Amino acid sequence: MNELLTTAAMSVLLVSFGVGIVVGLTGMGGGALMTPALIFLGVNPSAAVANDLVAASVNKSVGATVHWRHGAPNLKLAGMLIVASVPTAFAGAFIVRAVGGGEGESTESFLTYAIGCALLFTASTYALRMYLQLRHVTSGNTISEEDPAIRPIPTLLVGATGGLLVGITSVGSGSLIMVALLLLYPTLSAIKLVGTDLVQAVPLVLSAAISHVLVTGVDWAVLIPLIVGGTPGTFLGARLANWVSQSVIRRGIVIVLTLTGLKMLGVSPEMVGIIGAGMLLLGPLAWGFIRQTRGLPAFDNNAAAWRLPDRNGNGGNSGTGDREAPVAEGAAGPGETARKNA
Repeated sequence: MNELLTTAAMSVLLVSFGVGIVVGLTGMGGGALMTPALIFLGVNPSAAVANDLVAASVNKSVGATVHWRHGAPNLKLAGMLIVASVPTAFAGAFIVRAVGGGEGESTESFLTYAIGCALLFTASTYALRMYLQLRHVTSGNTISEEDPAIRPIPTLLVGATGGLLVGITSVGSGSLIMVALLLLYPTLSAIKLVGTDLVQAVPLVLSAAISHVLVTGVDWAVLIPLIVGGTPGTFLGARLANWVSQSVIRRGIVIVLTLTGLKMLGVSPEMVGIIGAGMLLLGPLAWGFIRQTRGLPAFDNNAAAWRLPDRNGNGGNSGTGDREAPVAEGAAGPGETARKNA
C-alpha cells in the first residue's frame, strides 16, 4: 500500500488523469500518449507498455459496453478484425523479447525505437484522419441506412497489422485501425464506426496485455494509478468536449506525437525544438489552406468539431467532438447530415 503513496505513483496518477482528459476530449488512443509519458516518468519501456495495455483493456471495455448496449457496432466487421488482430497482438511481447535477444538493455532499446516509429506513424495517420473527415463532411457526409459490404481480405490485413503494432508498442488501436476503416468503409455511419472500433479493440488490447503480463509482469504501483487517474480524466474530458476547440486540440496532438516520437528516436533536442517551432507556426497555415480548398473558411473559432442538423435540416446544436470518430451523443440518424465546424 505504501508504494501507492509515493511521489512516483502520484506522478503517474496525475499524468494519467491529464491523458484521460485528452482522450475524453478527442478520442485519441491513450496508448499513443500514455506509454511515452510513462517512459519519460522513468518507467522502463517494457513495463510502460505492459501496464498501459492492462489499464487500456479496462477503460476500453467500459466504452465498448456502452456501444454494444446501443446496438451501434457492426459486429460482422468487428468479428473479422478480432480474428486477425488477437493472434498478432498476443505475439507482440514475444516478438519484442526475441528481437531484443532476451537481454534487458537490448530489449528496452528496441522497444524505445519501435515506440518512436509508432508515434510518428500514429501522428501521420491522425493527420490523415482529420483530412478524411474534413473531405467527407464537406461532401455531404450522408449517413447510410445500410451497413456496407464487408471486404474480407483488406479487413483481415488491417486487423493483423493493427494487432501487431499494438502488441509490440501499445500504440495503434485508436488511430491506425480507425483510419483504415475510414478508407475501407467511407459510408459506415460515424456512430457505427466508433462502436465497431471499440468492440474490436477490447479483445485486441486484452490479448496484447496478457502476453506482456506473461513476459514482463505488472507493477501495481504503476497500474493502479493509471486506472484510478485515467477513468475520471476520460469522463471529465468527455464532459468538456463542447467547451474546447477540437481543431486546435487535434493539431496539438499531432505536434506532440511527432516531437515525442523524434525524441524517442534519439533526435537532438535542438532539432526537435526547430521542428516543433516550424510545426507550431506553419501547421495552422497549412491546415487553413486545406480548409479553403474544401470551401471552408481558413480559420474557425467554433468549439465543436461537428454540428448536427435540427429536424428542419438546419444547423443544430454542437456535437460532442471527435471521440474516436466524429459523432455526437444522440448522433444523426440515417439520411441526416453532419457538418464540420472546426
